[in-house]
Amino acid sequence: MTVSTPTPETDLQALRDHFAHCVQVFGGTTAASRRLAIDERAIRRFINGERPFGAGLLHDTAAALRVLIAEASAAEQFIAGTLGTGPGEL
Repeated sequence: MTVSTPTPETDLQALRDHFAHCVQVFGGTTAASRRLAIDERAIRRFINGERPFGAGLLHDTAAALRVLIAEASAAEQFIAGTLGTGPGEL
């Protein structure tokens, strides 16, 4: 079995792929655009490798994901409370 050594290019592609996954977690390009305050075309260009991205974009993405997690948790708690169940019991 041959194991390839990661290169800066493959690492960058992995980051692009992960950023694309995060965009989907947000609900797509339009939703990610709103949450990150970035033009939809720019988001597509970041994903396609047409526009370089750096740590700032990834930091902002992580921060926006934390907000999304908090919003989702609050929504889940409201539903669980309405149904009289505990977290994770739905």
